[in-house]
Amino acid sequence: MSAIEPSPAAPGAGATDVARVVDHLFRREAGRLVAILVGRLGTAHLHLAEDVVQDALVRAMQVWPYTGVPENPSAWLLQTARNRAFDTLRRGRVLVRKSPALAPLLEDCAHEALAASPPQFEDEIADSQLRMIFVCCHPGLPADAQVALILKTLCGFGEREIASAFLAAEDAIVKKLVRARKFLRDSRVPTDLPPAEKLAPRVETVLHALYLLFNEGYKASHGDSLLRADLCAEAIRLGELLAAHPLGDRPATHALLALLHLHAARLAARVADDGALLVLAEQNRALWDRAQIRRGLLHLKESAAGPTVTRYHLEAGIAAGHALAPSYAETDWPHILELYNALLALDPSPVVALNRAVALAQVRGADAGLAALEKIPRHRALENYHLLHAVRGQLLLDAGRQAESALAFRRALALARQPAERALLERRLSVL
Repeated sequence: MSAIEPSPAAPGAGATDVARVVDHLFRREAGRLVAILVGRLGTAHLHLAEDVVQDALVRAMQVWPYTGVPENPSAWLLQTARNRAFDTLRRGRVLVRKSPALAPLLEDCAHEALAASPPQFEDEIADSQLRMIFVCCHPGLPADAQVALILKTLCGFGEREIASAFLAAEDAIVKKLVRARKFLRDSRVPTDLPPAEKLAPRVETVLHALYLLFNEGYKASHGDSLLRADLCAEAIRLGELLAAHPLGDRPATHALLALLHLHAARLAARVADDGALLVLAEQNRALWDRAQIRRGLLHLKESAAGPTVTRYHLEAGIAAGHALAPSYAETDWPHILELYNALLALDPSPVVALNRAVALAQVRGADAGLAALEKIPRHRALENYHLLHAVRGQLLLDAGRQAESALAFRRALALARQPAERALLERRLSVL
């Protein structure tokens, strides 16, 4: 992995430039640095690794505006985190007796860890971050706790972002993470992975984590920017590494990569010049990345090798239907509705039902879509999901029920956090 994509800030650069670089590093490098340190110290010291990497990023914010971003910022951060770990071990009453044993593990950390060491065995996972993802997928942890731990520790997600991904309460996610870290510590889960055949059951959870990582980049749950292209790129990078490994070279992996590439191809067209969100019907398809669409279609072809159809296959098929349509009006909506019907049978979640209602409205009219919305179980999380009310508002508008449409859009606006989404909703309300 390259150190950073933005140009290094010159000595004396403004805090804004440094903040941009550090934010990029936080999203792209923090998980990797945590994985490297945990690989040296063991999973019992996962919390220490997270803390010292966070401290190193804070230190960068304080120092780099005056010194400039170093030539190799990742090495600087790792060295700073390593030194912080040394200090913590020296001062900690509980860890003081273990310091002599842990110190040698940290000595060569900054010199060797940033360059991926060659695998010792043909089926070994060489990438430190992908290895740590598999460590987090320990079968002793519940599946949702595994995914939450991956998103928090290795993908730089905050508890609020994870809660948004799970449609769960933030305090429930905090408790889940505390229990997961305690399990790794108390069980002394090793960072040395078991043989590939024992890792195979963990692949499904890894795929789910990459799916959620991409989703947060494709539509951020909070913050000023709707899109986080670096998160999308990191999900694709890890997915491609997994697909290139014998353990992960399976149809579901290729189906997920097809889905990610096909969605990533539309990133440049999702936001207008003024920062407003553009829905699919409004996007300039000339801006779609045709090379990335071809990569997605190649992975979709690879995914057809097995007899099992996963949700990634169906979602990739839907994405391909949109990618190949010459225009929104010429989209093969009946075929997309068929795929949503199959997806709902496989995953009867409220969010899938919501997306199916949109496709149904395109085929059978707005009233049919509204009827489908009324059949979705109204659990609390979905009632507070702004997209439910935004979709309902649009279908009511299409049905000519303007007063009800305005109420639904106002409810969506009250719940929406992203400026780009709020701008879209305000635009709809201004029309009404």
